[in-house]
Amino acid sequence: MPHDLSHDSGGPGRLAPAEARRVTGLATSASVAVAVVLVVTKAIVWYLSGSVALLASLADSALDLTASLTVLFAVRYAAEPADAEHRYGHGKAEAFAGVMQAIFVAASAALLFREGIQHVLEPVEIQASGWALAVMVLSIVLTIGLVIIQTRAVEQTGSIAVEGDRAHYYSDLGANLAVMAGIAGSVFLGWLWLDAAVALGVAVWLGITAWGVARGALDQLMDRELPDEERERIRQLALGEDPRIIDLHQLRTRASGPLVHIQFHLGLPADLSLREAHEIEVECERRLMAVYPAADIMIHADPHGAAEPHGTAFFRAGLAPNHEH
Repeated sequence: MPHDLSHDSGGPGRLAPAEARRVTGLATSASVAVAVVLVVTKAIVWYLSGSVALLASLADSALDLTASLTVLFAVRYAAEPADAEHRYGHGKAEAFAGVMQAIFVAASAALLFREGIQHVLEPVEIQASGWALAVMVLSIVLTIGLVIIQTRAVEQTGSIAVEGDRAHYYSDLGANLAVMAGIAGSVFLGWLWLDAAVALGVAVWLGITAWGVARGALDQLMDRELPDEERERIRQLALGEDPRIIDLHQLRTRASGPLVHIQFHLGLPADLSLREAHEIEVECERRLMAVYPAADIMIHADPHGAAEPHGTAFFRAGLAPNHEH
């Protein structure tokens, strides 16, 4: 067995549920904290200046706060242990939150695209007070810091919910940069079209990002198989170097928030005792759990060459050879 199988990058199942909850909890708490700071700051500046533009920005930040709170509760719920009503855990709560965030990002992209088109057709000079500029700079600085924290959390856990929240804050960052570009282009260069060009570019990028988040969330909701390279890693870990394991077949996998579910059949010599077969299965599970501590693993032992056909063909229909073995 390759010795580097346990040293790969993070993703679903790679952190124990408590550790995954700690990592995603830090990212989502930071998201809520940033949203609160921006709501309070914009509310104060709006009260002092009476700016309608800042009022609109305040409303947008209030929506961000609502979305961030939703994700905070979703990742915490997703890391809760299985219970009598949810025997497979609560991981799909993250996927639901990811779908919601993808919708928010797509809506932001559409609105930004509309504004960009309008400014292409009717270029206008951007007006901004010193207070408004200060608020935008603060928003950009805080959002960049937040995105860095979220990116680390996604790399470690593969969290769909945090990835969606990150995409949401990317939309805010892009909108603020578009406004700043518009101000710079208007004041220093006389390029009234610059804010429109930046807005359109950011809108297209956000649309692509929203689709990526939605696709990842829907893959989890539809129990899509893990990527082929991940399945092969699982297969190699399960086989190990035990000569008594003849083959591995009917491997099925799926991700569910911070969790992964793995099940397969092991072909073992037909003359093994039940105790010996059980010991092989336990050793196999331990190898997998060393790399996937948040995995729910089910192993079925088959007496190689003497096993009766069993199981429902419905769940094997359409499987390619590399997914069957």
